[in-house]
Amino acid sequence: MADDNPTISYEDLASIEDDFEEVDTEIMRKQYEISQPAYEKRAQAVAKIPTFWPLVFEQAPPEIDQYIQPADSQIINEHLESIEVNRIELDEDSSSGNPRSIRITFDFKPNEYFSDKSLSKTFWYRRAADGWTGLVSEPVKVHWKKGKDTTEGLNDGAHALFAARKKVGDMAGKGLPEYTALAKKLEHWNGSNTSFFTWFGFVSGRRYVSAEESKQATEHYQRKKSARKDDEQIAETDAKDDDDNDDDDDDDDAEDQDDQVVEVHEAGEDLAVGIAEDIWPNAIKYFTQAQEMGDMSDPEFEEDDEDDEEEGDDEPIDIRRLVQDTGNGRSRASDGPPAKRVKR
Repeated sequence: MADDNPTISYEDLASIEDDFEEVDTEIMRKQYEISQPAYEKRAQAVAKIPTFWPLVFEQAPPEIDQYIQPADSQIINEHLESIEVNRIELDEDSSSGNPRSIRITFDFKPNEYFSDKSLSKTFWYRRAADGWTGLVSEPVKVHWKKGKDTTEGLNDGAHALFAARKKVGDMAGKGLPEYTALAKKLEHWNGSNTSFFTWFGFVSGRRYVSAEESKQATEHYQRKKSARKDDEQIAETDAKDDDDNDDDDDDDDAEDQDDQVVEVHEAGEDLAVGIAEDIWPNAIKYFTQAQEMGDMSDPEFEEDDEDDEEEGDDEPIDIRRLVQDTGNGRSRASDGPPAKRVKR
């Protein structure tokens, strides 16, 4: 009698999951390639709209907006010139690079907060020895002017700790004065977000994974993936690989939990993905929403007072004027974006 319920093993399911991941990766590679002309065309157009990117961030979804404090909003509104997102591995090798590695660059006008003209944050998609995959980054130092550091020293602390760990050759080292100082400072803040700019100090939502560890872990993963396609090799390969990685798993479990004590922006990966996969591709949509909401937003947050209505509030908004600087439509292009509102 035939078996009506054939057994499906974990390895069968894992092999199918491998296929899906390969498809997703290839789609991302192709999308990046064919979208570049459109992004270049957009960059040329929005360069004529000085407040384009500040208005885009004004309409950022809650997943991003929650990290933008009023002081950050002032910096973005008044001084942000542009942002750019690159898939750095694809720029180096379009056929085999991982499209999940990204670089996000913010360009600013000269301002009273920091001396940097450009702040660029790179995220590498890496695999840990125990199989974890995700984005990791190195802290980017922001050169704050005296008394203007919105991160209250957290960004500097993250940068100092990473440099100290790199110097001693131990990226998980906890016996360093920089570790103690940063942990103490973060304990004072009790996990609250002090500034959007702490994101530039982000390392990992788990722990830092080096390029070398990722390379070895990826080779291990590829061996297992190949073995799944040959049933006779599965048991032997898995047994060998599991023996090789048992100690690493135990070490990783302890490190994963402990290193978050010194992570200055624990949701840094989510914020990076949000900017790269939402804000960046949908920028024109958010800009248009900002224009449409320009005259409607105040009544949503303020008490109604018809006596205080300003003359001309019902004038239509001419989006074309923002790009072409023609016509007599109403525009915020010269006035700047609205100030960040207090959430209630």
